Amino acid sequence: MNDLLNNNSMIKEIKELLLTARQNVAVQVNSELLTTYWQIGRIIVEHEQDNKVRANYGKFTLKQLSNELTKEFGKGFSRSNLQNMRAFFLAYPICQTVSGKLSWSHYCELLTISDTDKRSFYEKEAINSGWSIRELKRQISTSLYERLLLSEGKRNKETVLALAEKGIEMATPLDMIKDPYVFEFLGVPENKAMLESELEKALVLQIEKFLLELGRGFMFVGTQQRVTLNNTHYYVDMVFYNKILRAYVLIELKTTKLMPEAIGQINMYLNYYAAEVNDEHDNPPIGIILCTDKDSVAAEYALGGLSNNIFTSRYISYIPNKEQLIAQVEEVLDQWHDKKM
Repeated sequence: MNDLLNNNSMIKEIKELLLTARQNVAVQVNSELLTTYWQIGRIIVEHEQDNKVRANYGKFTLKQLSNELTKEFGKGFSRSNLQNMRAFFLAYPICQTVSGKLSWSHYCELLTISDTDKRSFYEKEAINSGWSIRELKRQISTSLYERLLLSEGKRNKETVLALAEKGIEMATPLDMIKDPYVFEFLGVPENKAMLESELEKALVLQIEKFLLELGRGFMFVGTQQRVTLNNTHYYVDMVFYNKILRAYVLIELKTTKLMPEAIGQINMYLNYYAAEVNDEHDNPPIGIILCTDKDSVAAEYALGGLSNNIFTSRYISYIPNKEQLIAQVEEVLDQWHDKKM
């Protein structure tokens, strides 16, 4: 017994084998389940099309079908779930376009989105970022799609429809910026004033959720990272590293509106990181100032002429007004289409 316990490499190898086997079985089962539900949806739709009185026929048939399947196969065949299977087939008429990387629960959530571009975006991001169903729900409820479309920078507006086709492409620093960032996971009342140190501490306590809000590829380095110039110590509020962009990301937290001096401060930090911290494989560092409000004109003038990657974004502690964001997005899309004509 002692010899077996001492042979750690053998135990580790067998455990890894079993875990891999379980994961492979889970993937195969999930893929088979999605295919089966798609086929059930196809059969339901085809039978509806063969019947002239589709609406009444459909309601009656699904209720009967639910009773029959539940009686023989147990849970999972409620009328609402059969309706989801029907909608699943209609939304994805080609079975090969369904991703085995997402679960049935993911697709049920995606089917609640009627806009095909928006649904496609969330599907791509759920796959690319490995979102759990809980995280997918959060991103939908906090209007990630609309926030990205409204983020500053002409490039986002001009390539707005690419989000639906590919999700977020992390090719440039601008691709990772959102406006606003949503910190509803902190549970802070909408109008409660906070000190910068309190906000920083709260974000660290919820670092996993903060990383998800920041987006793909972020790794947390630390808070209050020291920068020493001429024997004077300065401290960067939060430092991350983005492995996709291969760049340090420095975040300054401001619990007031944007002030021009904050841009000068983070510009100094970026120059230091570029000269003293970056290695030969790192790209230029990126700076983000998170504030409660900003004057876009003042920000434009303050950022003018700077060579460093500095972005300013708002943060809010509550889920944004979805209807207002959608209206703003529609305006942006209209402008985009006008330019294309």
